[in-house]
Amino acid sequence: MADRYLHLTGTAPGRFLTRRLGLPQPAPLRRWTLETPRLDGPLLHLTAGTSAIRDGLAKVLATTGLPVETRAARPAGIVLDATGATSARGLAEVHAALHPVVRSLAPGGRIVVIGTPLSSEDHHQAAAQQALEGFVRSLGKEVGRGSTVQLLRIPADGTPEAAESTLRFLLSPRSAYVSGQVIELTSDAPGSVPDWAAPLTGRTALVTGAARGIGASVASVLARDGAQVIVLDVPGAQDDLVRTADRLGATALPLDITAPDAASRIAAAAPDGLDILVHNAGITRDRRLANMPAERWAQVIEVNLDSVLRTTDELLASGALNRGGRIVATASIAGIAGNVGQTNYAASKAGVIGLVRSLGPRAAAEHGVTVNAVAPGFIETRMTAAVPFLIREAGRRMNSLSQGGLPADVAEAVAWFAQPASGAVNGQVLRVCGQSLLGA
Repeated sequence: MADRYLHLTGTAPGRFLTRRLGLPQPAPLRRWTLETPRLDGPLLHLTAGTSAIRDGLAKVLATTGLPVETRAARPAGIVLDATGATSARGLAEVHAALHPVVRSLAPGGRIVVIGTPLSSEDHHQAAAQQALEGFVRSLGKEVGRGSTVQLLRIPADGTPEAAESTLRFLLSPRSAYVSGQVIELTSDAPGSVPDWAAPLTGRTALVTGAARGIGASVASVLARDGAQVIVLDVPGAQDDLVRTADRLGATALPLDITAPDAASRIAAAAPDGLDILVHNAGITRDRRLANMPAERWAQVIEVNLDSVLRTTDELLASGALNRGGRIVATASIAGIAGNVGQTNYAASKAGVIGLVRSLGPRAAAEHGVTVNAVAPGFIETRMTAAVPFLIREAGRRMNSLSQGGLPADVAEAVAWFAQPASGAVNGQVLRVCGQSLLGA
């Protein structure tokens, strides 16, 4: 559905009026297209204090396709290496590095701060590195003009090379609706990507809930990136599912994901094994808890959480997920911040987050598979178009970018998680919400 307010603020009268009234002024976001595959301008590489990874990081930044400089009048991106911030006093270097240049960031620009995980043995280091999280979240709410800010933590025993896929994502139009996020890498080695234009070539992906909306967009982006895709949805959505499959050259699998034999039928549809499993199927049955009958509660938990747990367990146990595989589940900002009338939905999506954080490390150790989740905020879909006008407008504006996201924004994040080179990204929950003003 068209965002008429966003269109209004793109006109001179609209800018004047909203400025005088103190209303949000969202900037149009630059998303990935064949014509605009990367940001337009140089990448500024800064260091706060000393850094043991400076040279290695510079080599990785050179792979992003942006010219890397140490001085730039109007950078499209800024990467600040703050791994050397190990004390409260050291935070002054963070201020000194960014204070002179933050105003020069181009509209729609990217700022990525590089930190390290918190030490359990050095509380001064832990304090300084945790301070970066508050700093990044606040700066993300300040920069405006469609720009975003993230914190990327690289482990002390890791290498900057493991961050390549993440930096390529964060420093590109693919991350347009991601801001204020903290991503913590593991020390696991990334897989190789022979062709970054098609990083999923040779990999088989299955996407549930793929007949329309976010699921169809995820399937589309995975296919664009080279994957052979199987799209799954309930038999009642078969017509839409087949249309999606035909458009992408994919395979349609009409199947109720809650069926007892769902996992075995998924495995049968991918006889050479799955490399990517995207749990996107989900439903809502909204009602306040006091008015919610047991069946409405049970339906949501069964589809959104129990089926995810059950099929994941069975596919891992049977070996249907290949080593080097990727599991990506769909959580929600509702599972983080909660929503009135959605105790069932919020519980199910919070459960997905718990699954990811617990299973990720064990799945990597036992099966060579990573487990991550996306947590969408307000995304422009058929479902949100049916929301009453005032609630819909509030949902659109209650984030740092002051607008709703698109299904493609979620799909781009899923595709990043799915890459072979994202092996060091595990157990992470990425909010695709324009930095929602609700929740942490």
